[in-house]
Amino acid sequence: MAHVASWKKDIVDEIVADIKQYPVIAVVDMHGIPAPQIQSMRAGIREHAKIRMTKNNLMLLALDQVAADRPGVDKLKDAVSGQCAIVTTDLNPFRLFSKLKATMSPAPAKAGELAPHDIVVPAGPTPFGPGPIIGELQKLGLPASIVQGKIAIKKETVVAKAGTPISAPLAAMLPKLEILPMIVGMDAKAIFGDGVIYSREILDIPDDYYPNMFATAAHNALAVAVEIAYPAKETIVPLVAKAYWEAYALSMEAAIPTKDTIGALFAKADSQMLALASVSGFTNDDLAARLSQSQAAVAPSAAAEPAAKAEQKAEEKSEEETEEEVSEGLGALFG
Repeated sequence: MAHVASWKKDIVDEIVADIKQYPVIAVVDMHGIPAPQIQSMRAGIREHAKIRMTKNNLMLLALDQVAADRPGVDKLKDAVSGQCAIVTTDLNPFRLFSKLKATMSPAPAKAGELAPHDIVVPAGPTPFGPGPIIGELQKLGLPASIVQGKIAIKKETVVAKAGTPISAPLAAMLPKLEILPMIVGMDAKAIFGDGVIYSREILDIPDDYYPNMFATAAHNALAVAVEIAYPAKETIVPLVAKAYWEAYALSMEAAIPTKDTIGALFAKADSQMLALASVSGFTNDDLAARLSQSQAAVAPSAAAEPAAKAEQKAEEKSEEETEEEVSEGLGALFG
């Protein structure tokens, strides 16, 4: 950079140092912002970011020079055009964009500027009383007339199509009609962070989506961690609960009685019996009658069993006594 004047070299070195120091770098459009408003905006984000405005060729030199240390940052060169600035910060790209977007505010149009959208003058009364200004309005194509002592626009009218130059008379009249068609502020054209260039289309998300985006990401991460049984402070409780209910379901499927499943197994059996009875055409009364018949059939058998056992024991005892008597008789005979 021997051909660069010393003061220019100092500015480039300062920009390079800032880009090396801060993780996030942005190219911001500063076009049309009055100097007092720029100072106010600087103060508003000074706590989080540094803003450097200089000639575009010096910004391009700085981006080229630092590219070896910050691979990919030189892609910001595509966004350097018009009146812009380099912003360096420790905020993430989405937070930075939100901060910069907050600086945007309506502003009057200047003669020759392109209309950012269709500029519409609504129908209804104006702040003006009768006077020469009615002629000026009519020259601009506005159907103006006197209504109840005030100049009024009789029909909503488009005075400039989007993308067309705004004439000097129209630029002078719009502020009088309290129409500020331009939006000025630190408009982020591109932001670099973590080796990625973020365009405004990616960064410009609804204000209420930003916190929800991270909440959704956290919820999805937790779901994946639980699914793959990854143990962590946040997952241990749902993992234990998942293991319990899987074991419970397996016990129920295999009809394994435990203190947790016994009640459910009985309820399942009752439900199956009722379903089978319903299919077979039985009613609850039929089931009760069949149960009584079964109990009655079982009762005599249960009562006869002890008697049979007693009779068997008596027969066994009689046989033993007979054998003893025979032994005694033989003993006396051969004694």
